[in-house]
Amino acid sequence: MAAWETYLNDHKDRFVSELVEFLRIPSISSLPDHAPDVQEAAEWVETRMKSAGIESVRIIPTEGHPVVYGDWLHAPDKPTVLIYGHFDTQPVDPLELWDNPPFEPTIKGGRIYARGATDDKGNLFIPIIVTEALLKAEGTLPVNLKFLFEGQEEIGSPQLPNFIRAEKDLLACDLILSADGGQWGEDQPAVILGTRGLSPVLIEVWGPDHDLHSGTYGGTIANPIHAMTQILTSMHDQEGRVTVDGFYDDVLPLSDEERTQLNRVPFDEAKYLDETGSVSLFGEPGFTSHERAWSRPTLEINGIYGGFQGEGLKTVLPSRANAKISCRLVTDQDPIKIADRLETHVKKVTPPGVKVTVIKPENRAIPYLVPATDPGIWISASVLRDLYGKEPYYIRMGATIPVNALFFQLLGIYTVIFSFGLQDECQHSPNEFFRLSSYERGQKAYGMLLKRLGKEFRP
Repeated sequence: MAAWETYLNDHKDRFVSELVEFLRIPSISSLPDHAPDVQEAAEWVETRMKSAGIESVRIIPTEGHPVVYGDWLHAPDKPTVLIYGHFDTQPVDPLELWDNPPFEPTIKGGRIYARGATDDKGNLFIPIIVTEALLKAEGTLPVNLKFLFEGQEEIGSPQLPNFIRAEKDLLACDLILSADGGQWGEDQPAVILGTRGLSPVLIEVWGPDHDLHSGTYGGTIANPIHAMTQILTSMHDQEGRVTVDGFYDDVLPLSDEERTQLNRVPFDEAKYLDETGSVSLFGEPGFTSHERAWSRPTLEINGIYGGFQGEGLKTVLPSRANAKISCRLVTDQDPIKIADRLETHVKKVTPPGVKVTVIKPENRAIPYLVPATDPGIWISASVLRDLYGKEPYYIRMGATIPVNALFFQLLGIYTVIFSFGLQDECQHSPNEFFRLSSYERGQKAYGMLLKRLGKEFRP
């Protein structure tokens, strides 16, 4: 066992205790009342990076939540690797579905339960730990390292583009590793080649200027909820295809090789339905479930509301109705263009008697795809192969990680997702957890990867 591995093993209880401490901070970035907690999490990360031996560590403010930067740049003629992660979390609602308070970490059955455990505090902390182990055990690192940890990923990283543009020299590197992502299973590794983009749209439909008596005015004044349901129903056909004009125009189709690669990943329909509690599969014809989730764009209605929401019946004709929509996008689709096309569609199909407003939030994201032949990809795949003893799957994520495309767009560098959360760990849901076995395996994996990058990666 290498000296750095021995160090990790000797201090593993401390590393768990420190993670518990980190997870106690309720750093919910979407709720303004928790802004001080996001700042506290940044300060915790800053302090811990300094104690690990990382240099130039500092909190850098943005127009929103802060970022934390640090580096170690004493490996001449070796590549410079930027490691990314985020220390903010999702909200905890519905609170009553948690078995334990979400910011009182609980360890049971080899798992640590808390909001942010797997997404992304546990995974963010791993490369800090490994850097400490290498420096304490060997006094040096096999590569030059830079670290960029943010506090606004869960709200779409709205200030990060301007930060990266302004700090291109500070963030210059040869390769980026993201600690935000995961593996396929406890015993099955995966290399993530792509993440989908995001284009959100909000719709408001207005009828009368106040709620009306449905008996007195029903049938004579247009009902905004009726109008909203017509608008939303018009966006898909009966088989699940999006019917917005131009929605699929820029989609880059899968090659035969890519389809073979994706469909090498097994799909258990019964297990999938059991996990989701759904009665059957559904989706765009002509594609497998993996292809639909990873390489096809979607338009989903995330919320719809209006009228009386309390118990019992209140016979009103409501004055307004609202809907929230998110479009997940794939390679070559433009989030701004998609939002514009959706706005055009809404205005085209809005029935008479109501007014409609379309709001296009700026927390959008560009789709991201890295070639399977990228050297960072095949070196990380070789580490996973050796660590797990089997060939990794090559997959894409249906979810969105905005920073991956931002890094490529603004720095010209691909990001390798190297993280150890698993799909069943309830990220964004009650009872989120992180396996302690994955926490330990991730530490060994990062040590192996940094060593191998020092020997094999050529910018």
